[in-house]
Amino acid sequence: MQLLNVLEWAHTVRGAEEEDGGLTVVVLPPREAMTRGQLRRMAELARDEGIAVRWEEARGGAGAPLRTVASLLGPLRRAARIVVGDPFSRYVQLLLSLARTEGAVPGGPAAPGGPRGVVVVDDGTATMEFVTQLARGERLVRWHRKGAQGARAALFAPVSASARRRMTPSARQRVEVFSSMPVEAPEHVSVTRNDFAWTRARFGPPALTGGTDLVGTSLVETGVVDPERYLEAVASLTREHGATRYFAHRRESAEKLHRIAAGTGLEIVRPDLPLELVARRGPIGRTIVSFPSTVVHTLPLALAGTGVTVAVCDVDPAWLTEGASPRARGFLSGVTGTARGVRRLPSAPPAS
Repeated sequence: MQLLNVLEWAHTVRGAEEEDGGLTVVVLPPREAMTRGQLRRMAELARDEGIAVRWEEARGGAGAPLRTVASLLGPLRRAARIVVGDPFSRYVQLLLSLARTEGAVPGGPAAPGGPRGVVVVDDGTATMEFVTQLARGERLVRWHRKGAQGARAALFAPVSASARRRMTPSARQRVEVFSSMPVEAPEHVSVTRNDFAWTRARFGPPALTGGTDLVGTSLVETGVVDPERYLEAVASLTREHGATRYFAHRRESAEKLHRIAAGTGLEIVRPDLPLELVARRGPIGRTIVSFPSTVVHTLPLALAGTGVTVAVCDVDPAWLTEGASPRARGFLSGVTGTARGVRRLPSAPPAS
């Protein structure tokens, strides 16, 4: 999804600023096979748009991190602008701390020989939390985690603090957030709206199946929602809305998906591209039902004018695990409450 939003940002910037196309995307793939496959497909689309792509196996062994840092140090220091896909990533924070990001006045031209600042492109609901933490001057911690602790966290703390400073605007440093999420940026941070113009121009409109599709979530895998409650909710939504397909999140476990298929009869679909592109290419259901997640904000934009209805089912507080972070309940409610162009559904009752 981060790479898709880099393409959307490049499309917007090229139209507004007549960029010369000198954009290089560096992909730091994880080990997980599903995500790697999606990234390779997205990298192909980026190359089709004339964007250079570097595939860096930063997690490919003991010496891989040092080799990656060494190979990127020069390009980072020469870059006119740094575009960040995941500000919470320790790897991204390390690389950002090595970049020259100062040298531009907010809203003004780049300083001679210096960069124009930092752009944080959409990372879904994480972008909402990033902006909130940036405004409060807090440590960067993903909303579903309680905060890093231990020796590793202590050793990395100076790097994280340096990266946070480089994502904080100043008289010499410009910071932009490119997002489709409802964010209220801190003072001196500019926000550019992502309306998925590239996606809508590139794909579709889709053929509609006339049925209902469910969108899966990794709330179980991240330890936020109890797995049994989640399975009950999926079964209830399937019965109530006559759903026939379940679009799995890339992090959902095979065991959970097997239980969903066996218990509901849903066809499990593992998308090879972000759901915004899959839905735009079609075929897609006339109704899409999701739990609170990024897609309740992005799909209405990507599918504008197609006749598709996006509905969001609230997460009942009783579904949350004991280990869920204190922020989880309010954050999930905020994701649902701020979504525009969607139909609100109550928490799914237990399946009978």
